[in-house]
Amino acid sequence: MGWPADIPASAHVFVALAAELTDTVEVAGEDGRHLARVLRLRAGETVTVADGCGTWRPYRVAEVPPAGAVRLEATGGPDQEPVSSSRLAVAFALTKGDKPDLVVQKLTELGVDRILPVVAERSVARPQADRAKAAVERWRRVAREAARQCRRATLPIVEDVMPLDRLAGHPGLVVADRGGLPVDALGPTPGGEVIVVVGPEGGLTDDEVKRLSPWARLDLGPHILRAETAAIAAAAVLTGRRHRPGGPPRG
Repeated sequence: MGWPADIPASAHVFVALAAELTDTVEVAGEDGRHLARVLRLRAGETVTVADGCGTWRPYRVAEVPPAGAVRLEATGGPDQEPVSSSRLAVAFALTKGDKPDLVVQKLTELGVDRILPVVAERSVARPQADRAKAAVERWRRVAREAARQCRRATLPIVEDVMPLDRLAGHPGLVVADRGGLPVDALGPTPGGEVIVVVGPEGGLTDDEVKRLSPWARLDLGPHILRAETAAIAAAAVLTGRRHRPGGPPRG
């Protein structure tokens, strides 16, 4: 098993299914235009292609026609991105403006498996159903673009907006909380998935934390962090825990 980023490549794109990772692939539409007109790829350059579920394959550019699909030819067999025995999810309370876009982008780059936008008691942003649906669709596009940039083979799952209380009872629930445990003090993940919850500006209320009944509280340092910074910091320390020696193994 290996990572797409292990291969020196000029670009990374996605297909819909692993079955499409054939010996020859034609990249059309927006991705094809990006390869040809934005990146200006030339014949012979290397491109990695993934199915979004962990399977990927290296290719070389065979042809870049003036109009139409970019044709790729495989230079190796299909490979599988390593999978951790412990999944990582981040639930972040919605904030105003484009800050959630930044959070989704950076969580994707850090390798988070699931991204859960939630509404907490102190959340200022409370989108109606139609706006929430449009926002989630945009975040999924942001995640795909970020996965292409960082060359992940697995796209993160971006869940629909949900109330925070829906996470109560998850066995691996962790609340980011100043004064909590350092990441090194967290034991084996119960249930196989850590969901770290990051509150909005002003934090979670005591009643919210009580209702969540978290498995642990995670300390992110002595300073008061912005909500978007806290989400990214929590993902970074927990991702490091997964990848360092002695952390949860990768299969």
